[in-house]
Amino acid sequence: MRKRSGIQPSGRLHLGNYFGMMKPALELQKQGQAYLFIADYHALTSVTDAAALRQGSIDVALDFLAAGLDTDKTLFYRQSDIPEVTELSWLLSVVTPMGLLERCHSYKDKVAKGLPATHGLFAYPVLMAADILIMNSNVVPVGRDQKQHVEVTRDIAIKFNNIYGQVFTIPEPPIREEVAVVPGVDGQKMSKSYNNTVEIFGDLKQARANIMKIVTDSKSVADKKNPDECNVFALYRLFATDAEREAMAARYREGGLGYGEVKKALFEKFEAHFTPLRKKREELQKNMDYVHSVLRQGADRARTEAVGTLKKARQAVGLE
Repeated sequence: MRKRSGIQPSGRLHLGNYFGMMKPALELQKQGQAYLFIADYHALTSVTDAAALRQGSIDVALDFLAAGLDTDKTLFYRQSDIPEVTELSWLLSVVTPMGLLERCHSYKDKVAKGLPATHGLFAYPVLMAADILIMNSNVVPVGRDQKQHVEVTRDIAIKFNNIYGQVFTIPEPPIREEVAVVPGVDGQKMSKSYNNTVEIFGDLKQARANIMKIVTDSKSVADKKNPDECNVFALYRLFATDAEREAMAARYREGGLGYGEVKKALFEKFEAHFTPLRKKREELQKNMDYVHSVLRQGADRARTEAVGTLKKARQAVGLE
């Protein structure tokens, strides 16, 4: 079973990225062949600084390797190192109905947030479909808010197969119900777009300051509180054991617990969890030849698969 995931190098990774995508992606290593790529083609829809894009790609590679990516179990590569993806994207484009893309909420959401309404942003789901289909991915684990992306890929693949014959594997989108929306310091979904993040490899003092700024209600220390309605607890529970979560939740309901105390407990969990990863990242930065070799080897292996899939598609449509 092949599982695939990707992440854009559009900024420093934060807790939302870690718990929403990075940690689940690393867990795929235990379940069979995993494919993980740095989506730098996709990042071009929002990143226009060439130097920032190059550095962002390297930062993502360092972050994942520091976090425990096993290159024996995960095929790790840069999207732009697989040129077959863009050719396949065009072959898929010619069978993709406009109405299918017009219904995609991601395009509407991003335009509403200020991104230019470009063809690249509109056709984003087709390139994403090419990413998935070119590696013959069986399973694409996603959060509930991303399910539509895989459904679009399925629709495009089925339409292509109906016209040209059985070329593509139809992927399944198992929903990760256990992955909640990770709140930012302002209570909205943690996102670089909202500038409300806690970076996992950023300055430690700044991370602590951001955690201490997390928005809470105005209840006093003595008041009883509902942990399920607290942004601080929502983050704390991601780090804590079951017993620790239950004990902290009980203290919320009993009263006598201040939000400042919970924020300090959250920072301690944050620091303890990421300090070993920070040290590993610092070591990797001293050996960039290794990091680049990992990406090259991953791309070489990925291209072997991509070339074969693209050849089938080209033959099917009559280009070969």
